[in-house]
Amino acid sequence: MRAVSPEVLAELQKNPKNIRHICILAHVDHGKTTLADSLLASNGIISQKMAGKLRYMDSRKDEQERGITMKSSAVAVHYQKGDANYLINVIDSPGHVDFAGEVCTAVRLCDGAIILVDVVEGICPQTKVALQQAWLEHIKPLLVLNKIDRLILEWKLTPLDAYAHLAMILEQVNAIRGELFASDVLKKTDCAQQSEPQKESNSDQQVFDWNSGLDDSDDSTVYFSPEQGNIVFASALDGWGFGISHFAKIYASKLGAREELLKKTLWGDFYLNSKTKQIMKGAQAKAKRPLFVQFILENIWSIYDAVLIQRDKVTVDKMVKSLNLTISARDANHKDPKIGLQAIFGQWLPLSDAVLEMVCNFVPSPLELSNEKVEGLMCSSALKFDILAEESRNLKQDFLKCSPSDDAPVIVCISKMFPTERKMLPEFKQKPLTAEEITLRREKARQRQAEKLLENTSEKVKTEATSKSDIAVESEMNNTFIDDIEKDTAFIAFARVYSGCVKKGQQLYVLGPKHDPAKALKMNIPMSESITVHDLHPEQHITLATVKNLYLLMGKELIELDNAPAGNVIGIGGLQDHVLKSATLSSTIACPGFIDLHSSTVPIVRVALEPAHPREMSALVRGMRLLNQADPCVRVFLQETGEHVLVSAGEVHLQRCVDDLKERFAKIEINVSAPIVPFRETIIPPPTMDMVNEIIEKSQQKKTAKTENESDENQNGCICLRTPNKLCYLRIRAEPLPPEVTKLLEENATLLKLLEQTYNSRHSGETEDILTPESINSLQKLKTTLHELFKCAGPKWADALDNIWSFGPRRCGPNILLNSISTYKRPSLWSSKSTGFKADSPHFNYDSTFISGFQLATLCGPLCDEPMMGVCFVVEEWTFDRDSSVSDVADLEVSNPGESADGLCPKTDDNELVSDAISVASSGPSSASSTPFGPFTGQIMSTVKEACRKAFQVQPQRLMCAMYSCNIQVTTDMLGKSFKFFIINPLII
Repeated sequence: MRAVSPEVLAELQKNPKNIRHICILAHVDHGKTTLADSLLASNGIISQKMAGKLRYMDSRKDEQERGITMKSSAVAVHYQKGDANYLINVIDSPGHVDFAGEVCTAVRLCDGAIILVDVVEGICPQTKVALQQAWLEHIKPLLVLNKIDRLILEWKLTPLDAYAHLAMILEQVNAIRGELFASDVLKKTDCAQQSEPQKESNSDQQVFDWNSGLDDSDDSTVYFSPEQGNIVFASALDGWGFGISHFAKIYASKLGAREELLKKTLWGDFYLNSKTKQIMKGAQAKAKRPLFVQFILENIWSIYDAVLIQRDKVTVDKMVKSLNLTISARDANHKDPKIGLQAIFGQWLPLSDAVLEMVCNFVPSPLELSNEKVEGLMCSSALKFDILAEESRNLKQDFLKCSPSDDAPVIVCISKMFPTERKMLPEFKQKPLTAEEITLRREKARQRQAEKLLENTSEKVKTEATSKSDIAVESEMNNTFIDDIEKDTAFIAFARVYSGCVKKGQQLYVLGPKHDPAKALKMNIPMSESITVHDLHPEQHITLATVKNLYLLMGKELIELDNAPAGNVIGIGGLQDHVLKSATLSSTIACPGFIDLHSSTVPIVRVALEPAHPREMSALVRGMRLLNQADPCVRVFLQETGEHVLVSAGEVHLQRCVDDLKERFAKIEINVSAPIVPFRETIIPPPTMDMVNEIIEKSQQKKTAKTENESDENQNGCICLRTPNKLCYLRIRAEPLPPEVTKLLEENATLLKLLEQTYNSRHSGETEDILTPESINSLQKLKTTLHELFKCAGPKWADALDNIWSFGPRRCGPNILLNSISTYKRPSLWSSKSTGFKADSPHFNYDSTFISGFQLATLCGPLCDEPMMGVCFVVEEWTFDRDSSVSDVADLEVSNPGESADGLCPKTDDNELVSDAISVASSGPSSASSTPFGPFTGQIMSTVKEACRKAFQVQPQRLMCAMYSCNIQVTTDMLGKSFKFFIINPLII
């Protein structure tokens, strides 16, 4: 087939009704890239004979060497179905677990997914992950049962046995889909029952509602079924594939049956009665061959047997004539029988036609986005859609309309930034020369030749000048080397246009992932193109950028576009300084940032990097910055020890990142350390027996020395500290958390973060009702479980649940800050209604400062600066000095001591304590220069951190080492060998 011209593809982009976006998901080595090659061959981009061998979408050198896909890349494919022309954007994604982040970026931009399953290997871990991601992103999944040829050539199954095996694989896939569907329905039903008011009933009569909601839910579109047409049976390597509808059309005329009837009976327990010529049910009970075996599989098996096994040319010719095929003499007489086999199947059952037809029939167009998917893109599933500002909620209709008009707001989702060589961009490619340009170049070449002849006649060599110039050139090269690296690499935004029309030269807002439209609409922030993402402060997430280039993605090739209407997947150039990893482009700041990707893996492998030559440190730093922008799953940061740390998802991912640094981004030699094993710091209850089984007496316990700012700890291990200005006093002790509580907090970090967000929203004057019923139910279950665990842990934890001040580190960790202060009754984290803060006590004003000190302490423990785990810090006393004189306030040189600069405390009354005035006044901006101790908020924060660390050190300290656990699955015939291996190596269990 001839290649489709870029002009035709650009014209197809204007009709969103006939546009489809699909991604190919599967486990590693299940045939994703081979399937993509077959689709590309149908458009003439590559040869049909090179499909499966070229691996066109794997453009990296290491991808070709390893034989696996490491990045997601897109290509536009044209397909004609009847009189309609379709533009299908196919995104090939990795199957290796280390590159799951690339899969997330592909799924975000698509409306459908092709799930490939190797029928020999069956359901693998990444197959389950692919099905789960498709469910979470609300995209339409389609199933391709691939590598059926292995059942013939490797397993040598009969058609009947192959049919039973295919039915088993299909049942396993549907079981996963059913599990996802059932869990979703049960969660919604449970939340609905929780939200409904309980009806009063007589005590003598109890009524139980056993309705789970599954019976009332529609599951007709949940499962894969051949009769529905959402399954393709294929062999991507041999280039063939088919759906039930293909053979239903063939046999409808031969058997004289209706096509709709054959679609329902070609798969299942149906057989053909040879006497009555009727299709009957009960093939298994009557030992008859099912229609799928008799009419489909046996024909495929016979072709493989004649071409590859028997190599009977006469039989092959008869089959070719019976199928009305035309095979060239070159293919028929080729020494490799695979060529003839592919030629036969390529005309009889072309894989690209079967897959693309299924995509056009089932995948929704950009005009058919569901409300659920749009709300999932604009707002987190844990929060209500109604909490968004009214201007933001109105944009939902623009998502659904997908209008390319100039009046519609521009909304673009950028899922990642991918690097490419600048010389590969269309605007830098060499164009054919005209006759005038050729003549001009010929004249310039003659002039250069004449100048070289003149230089050769003069033999004056200045050695001193040469040596000095070499030194100057070398220094200049060192200064410009890094700039050349950045000039050689260009970053392209991998994006989808949801509304409006993006044009070259258009100015748009770049909204970061943490962009909050409600706050942005209230703030008046000046915008300028000179402000980049690296210049933003923590509370600012908006920049202004100009779209410099637009590209149509064709694998490793890029085609330049002038504009891109809504409903298309494109590449955008010129955003390198405005987008770090992902972002949202919009013509209005009311557009919310797209929610974070649903990633199935997190970076866990840490290594420290250093250049082989110390003078190249600046090149390493800039190279790591470029790598962080190019890879959606990598993390880079600088530790307090000065080490540059790279965190990757696995060993293969780490090797790719190091190679990219050496060959592309830094272009220097790099030394890589051994993997850094993460630790956790914890405490345990004081032991009662020593190592020789003797009772430890309390008198033998060590006492900490008394210093200037601290007193001896009491019998409970409390630490008493004052701030440097002696105005604040606190007493803290550390207790080990029950192991069950620690495990529960670690497993529910997401809910703890949501709880903190709800608490802040409730007490900051914003709306209280921001959570969905599912989130409220999950938090209620967490609270109930935590209460039961505290109750089982002993009487000292009886009131711990309501006195929880904060979790840490990062406000969602497995450590607790407990409030036992008698004079400070802080509202509970679990309170459902807002309780207004009182303004007559400084405790409320410095509440967040106190929590920040706790967060810093739990993030870096005293043993080796690793996060703490399973520690509870109990605050028993927190007071402010009430004996300070009024003269101390005058020494602070504060013009208005009754009002804080940060607005934390209102004006003081005449009866207010002097100590409170001192505390508030010292928190103003003038306190840093008027006192030798700095701002009072900073003093409290550092004192709390130091007190927590000292309270931690009073208790018996331990380091917790990370343990790697995995599930090993083997087939039944390999169980004996696996048991033998574990018996020989018992230490690894």
